[in-house]
Amino acid sequence: MVGRTDTTSLNHSPRVLHIVPGLFGEGGIFGGAERYALELARYMAEETPTTLVSFGTAGRRMQMGALHVRILGRPWHVRGQANNPLHPLLLPELLRADVVHCHQRQVLASSLAALACRATGRRVFVTDLGGGGWDLSAYVSTDRWYHGHLHISEYGRAVSGHSDKPCAHVILGGVDAEKFSPDPDTKRENMVLFVGRLLPHKGVNDLVDAVPPDMPLELIGRPYHDQFLQDLKLKAEGKQVTFRHSCDDAELVRAYRRAMCVVLPSVYRTIYGGETLVPELLGQTLLEGMACGAPAICTRVASMPEVVEDGVTGFVVPPNDPAAVREKLLWLREHPGEAKAMGEIARKRVLEKFTWPAVVRRCLAIYQGL
Repeated sequence: MVGRTDTTSLNHSPRVLHIVPGLFGEGGIFGGAERYALELARYMAEETPTTLVSFGTAGRRMQMGALHVRILGRPWHVRGQANNPLHPLLLPELLRADVVHCHQRQVLASSLAALACRATGRRVFVTDLGGGGWDLSAYVSTDRWYHGHLHISEYGRAVSGHSDKPCAHVILGGVDAEKFSPDPDTKRENMVLFVGRLLPHKGVNDLVDAVPPDMPLELIGRPYHDQFLQDLKLKAEGKQVTFRHSCDDAELVRAYRRAMCVVLPSVYRTIYGGETLVPELLGQTLLEGMACGAPAICTRVASMPEVVEDGVTGFVVPPNDPAAVREKLLWLREHPGEAKAMGEIARKRVLEKFTWPAVVRRCLAIYQGL
């Protein structure tokens, strides 16, 4: 068959294609899933020829260091779903690759890419990053269409029903440990930091309730829920709460370096009674803060206890419990020496388990069946 690849003997430097519905950044999407795909592809390009394909309003090509990025312009959106794009020019990109890594499982582009790869002898893998739309997987199981499922946490593997599947692997996530790093010249403040989208399942309302009036709180993230933003502002009245909706990486790093701690208080049940079954597949902002030497506080929800070691790199508290969060905030403020030691151990943990080169090595070994 034309374009067929011998999957039993991939060369040492396979040509890898990553596919993600939206590109991270301006003109794309500011989301953890999009950032994960971009950073993994960017670091992988330093080890093997790598292309990242995404979709947008206008087609374009760009180079990010060794990474080639192609945006397929004006895609068809399956059933009008913005996060479920498809484009006929995806097929030629597939045929130029030896290995295809799809980011987001329940989108039609991933399922069709898997079928095309199987038909042409290419190896195809998928990572579930928490998004999706209408897909063939709603009617038939597509699990076996992929050579492997690459999960970013043990929780992600379990919630997908893949705990006992030999083709399911945990590759974890990474941080740019040079960019996200401590600065001995930056003094820690008694400031609490949240970074993430301002959505109800992030539990930010519990954090605002928890923070004492004399303890500054910075909320860095874009609002995606008007009522929730209004409610947060009402709760913040009389407290030192700063909302920062736009923040580049340099500003973000400075905030992590200044913060007493970084907090991610995500919940299964929101303030409005809604249920979110999978609120966090990893907890990227916890890793970024820890890489900068800040201890972390998270809720005992989803994957986050895999990131934060309770009492060692920070604290793990029950969800929907502002009193528990407040107790840990006050402890960190009253024990600056212990808090500093926690932050140092937190960075060490990131360097040991959560760097992009380590994630790349795991992926390349799995791609090649090692």
